[in-house]
Amino acid sequence: MIRLFTPIGFAAAVLAFAPAAAAQDMTHNVDLSSPLYTMAEMTRADVEKALASGEKPDFSAKSLNGLDLSGLDLSGVNFRAARVNKTKFAGAKLIGAIFDQAWAVGADFSGADLTGASLFASQMQETNFDHADLSSARVAGDFSRAHLRDAKFVKADLSADMKNQSMGLMRVVFRSADLEGADFEGADLARADLQFAKFARANFTNANLSGSEAGGADFRGAIFNQTDLTGCDVTSARIDASEIKAFAKADHLDRVIKE
Repeated sequence: MIRLFTPIGFAAAVLAFAPAAAAQDMTHNVDLSSPLYTMAEMTRADVEKALASGEKPDFSAKSLNGLDLSGLDLSGVNFRAARVNKTKFAGAKLIGAIFDQAWAVGADFSGADLTGASLFASQMQETNFDHADLSSARVAGDFSRAHLRDAKFVKADLSADMKNQSMGLMRVVFRSADLEGADFEGADLARADLQFAKFARANFTNANLSGSEAGGADFRGAIFNQTDLTGCDVTSARIDASEIKAFAKADHLDRVIKE
């Protein structure tokens, strides 16, 4: 077992001093090949022992990279600023878990239950959230190139944080992500970055996409019912011709690709 002794809150400090424009995507500012982001200071057995102690474990600022934590009940556990790159959480219970400022590049959350969880300022690029449930979760992380097929975001808050922008505009980023069949019913995606994402079969019933950036996104086959698309930039976005009325208040509607 390799022990890594690092300053508590290291990841938070990196975020705090990052240039505002690059605040959400920090992958260019750190060495992801270093032991801090590739090795683990605990084993699965250590995690299971902590869970069995009777007290809620605190894994904040821990390096748990590459561990297989699939199927564990980690509900309410604090992973704030933790490094869980390529860690497997497949089928795990993560209800109310905290992943704020966490590094989870290439991690596997497929089929995990993250209902009511918090993923704020988290690095989730190229993660697997297929069939995961993030209903009622607070999500403002970077999911660029992630796989989120049939993921649930029912009544989730994915909107931009307009109160504190000292680190730049914190919002959910689904740039070039695969969200085929994702359920966004009642979700708030105001000012979200949806550029070049795939939304085939996605459900946007009663969702708020106002002010979002959806340039190049593929909405063909998506469901729009009472969806707020006011000011949504749909430059070069692909939409079904039958849904053109739903985009009446979107920006640059003359630049969409109707099919």
